[in-house]
Amino acid sequence: MVTLTLLDPQNKLPVRQWLFTTSQQINIGRSSDNHIVLRDILVSRYHLELHLIKPCESSLTWQLNSLGSNGTFVNGKLTHQAELASDDVIQLGLTGPILHFQYKVPHQVNSKSVGSTQSQSQFCSHTGNSPDNLFCIRCGQPLHVLQTIGPYRVLKVLGMGGMGTTFLVQPLEDSSETPRLQVLKEMNADMEAIPKAQELFKREARMLRSLHHPGIPRLYDFFTENAKQYLVMELVHGQDLNRRVSQRGPLPPLQALRWMIQTCGILDYIHHHNPPIIHRDLKPGNILVRHRDNQVFVIDFGAVKEVSLVPGTRIAVEGYSAPEQGLGRPTIQSDLYGIGATLLFLITGQSPLQFYKNLGHGYRIELANIFSIPSPIKTVIERVTHPHPDHRFQNAQELKQALQSCL
Repeated sequence: MVTLTLLDPQNKLPVRQWLFTTSQQINIGRSSDNHIVLRDILVSRYHLELHLIKPCESSLTWQLNSLGSNGTFVNGKLTHQAELASDDVIQLGLTGPILHFQYKVPHQVNSKSVGSTQSQSQFCSHTGNSPDNLFCIRCGQPLHVLQTIGPYRVLKVLGMGGMGTTFLVQPLEDSSETPRLQVLKEMNADMEAIPKAQELFKREARMLRSLHHPGIPRLYDFFTENAKQYLVMELVHGQDLNRRVSQRGPLPPLQALRWMIQTCGILDYIHHHNPPIIHRDLKPGNILVRHRDNQVFVIDFGAVKEVSLVPGTRIAVEGYSAPEQGLGRPTIQSDLYGIGATLLFLITGQSPLQFYKNLGHGYRIELANIFSIPSPIKTVIERVTHPHPDHRFQNAQELKQALQSCL
């Protein structure tokens, strides 16, 4: 499993992250057909290739091949070709984008864990299964078990974020009360040593346990094993809106409106919780649409906070977070700002940062010359992303009604 993290050149903090679980080649460059696209003047159209050159499980090595005209630096040294080690730092051009390379060998079944003494052959020995199958088409048993964590078999890596890694899991004991497949979230190793990160992880579990809404994945379990914390949640078969737009292009305005109207309903629920809850991380990647019925889900409650007058941790996503959130003073109107910025991305396929302009009283989103957005929707977006919370819609129900009027 390869993780590539784009770092801020000033403070070296993560800006964006890509996870590759099965790839044997990763292309990086300015052209849109690369696996990782970096729009920077020092990055060539096809700047860098990473190859898995020893694809056997006992000896896995990634090789870097530099193709860019401005060169590639690994740990500060100009490099044309090199074998990479986990935690190497790659820079495209002398002062270009910086990527942190991490490689992790897929988990093996831990023989000391509960139920992990079973090998793959003990689960199933039938032939004729597709390589993509999770379960045998004949006996229904798991075909691959990466490891066992607590009372769960880990079948697949789903993704990795700044706080944790998510896995597809199956409970060891079948129960009619919970589904056969669930999502397990594990706190990342680099987060475990940070007390605030541990506090946020526990807060996510506590909040999810108290929330009961069809647009919020259910929490089934929260436990600690070997000093690591884990959440077990409902599996939603769907696709997040960031990935959907990246793969299919911008959405028709009416479809984008319908999904944001649903999202407003979910926000209205958490904002009226006792005490009220602010999500603080509303963006396209945290809004999921279920395949079977287009039901919207808001996911990743790792940054949630109860409404308070006391300033808190500064958690902000560039382009999607309101100014006051970057100051550690989020309000329920901060979540509404995220709806407006997300709607803008869904219709245009571009980051909201592309639309910020200095209008004489500071920077804000300005859409006067963007003809792909109908005028009524422009008005809503510009109001809900106003720099000052008092000038936005004051609650999710009010924003929902404004969006419905655009239909």
